[in-house]
Amino acid sequence: MVNFRQIDLNLLATLDVLLSELNVTRAAQRLNLSQPSVSVQLGRLREIFADPLLLPGPRGMQPTARADELRAPLRRALEALEGAVSTGGVFDPLHADNTWRVVATDYTESVVVLPALNRLRSAAPDTRLAILELNPSRILRQAEQGDVDLIFHLREGSPASLHQRLLFSERYVLAGRLNHPALKRRLTLAQFCKLEHVIVSPDGGGFSAMTDEVLARSGLKRKVVLSVPHFLFMLETLANSDLVAVLPERLVKNNTQLQVVEPQLPLPGFDMLMLWHERLHRDPAHQWLRQQLVDVF
Repeated sequence: MVNFRQIDLNLLATLDVLLSELNVTRAAQRLNLSQPSVSVQLGRLREIFADPLLLPGPRGMQPTARADELRAPLRRALEALEGAVSTGGVFDPLHADNTWRVVATDYTESVVVLPALNRLRSAAPDTRLAILELNPSRILRQAEQGDVDLIFHLREGSPASLHQRLLFSERYVLAGRLNHPALKRRLTLAQFCKLEHVIVSPDGGGFSAMTDEVLARSGLKRKVVLSVPHFLFMLETLANSDLVAVLPERLVKNNTQLQVVEPQLPLPGFDMLMLWHERLHRDPAHQWLRQQLVDVF
């Protein structure tokens, strides 16, 4: 039995070329070695495998049955090794079969992932995309353990140890159903507060958000009547009721079922970041994925 640990990798590379060329002279030219050096290496290979491997024939060297058995698996193994140790490799999206794991909320699914999806499917048709639910308390560990490739997160609360890239800055607007009677005219703050509002509470069941904090500074309070965990249900609710909502502009920018107006109070916006771990920072495939997402904006 051949002891793999005792085999010089250069010998296996020589054997691969010899099995391709079936000629010592041509193999030496491809390997940039002298013919005597290749002959010596062939002798060592014969000793290791206890087989002649290549025999003289009427039209060059002829492989033995053992050599024929080695040819295909040896080529595959060397190709795999070359790919593993190559540095600064070029990522080929057309032939890639990566599975990307991305952490996102339903908001970033809509405004980041969805606009990039057709682009990704067209450029890398054999790749797959898994979207994982955002749990802020877990994202650092997920990134460190290699469970996720990318995370979409607000600048506020993003782990400082992760790499980050600004995707866009977002602002808030007020939205309600198309032809909502209260949104046909410029609202005063008092009128704004009297409207029935729906808010998204990611933690579940909350009836207060950043808008309420801003109002409280002026001694005002709005009427929040519905709290939902996701934006998708919120948008359906707005389109089919008289409820209104303060929400990110990109989420409703092209929604023909809703009327969008300025909220009439100074609400701070937010920055949306893309986060990733150091272990992926220089990976060509990951660099390509990040650029595809950045290019959407």
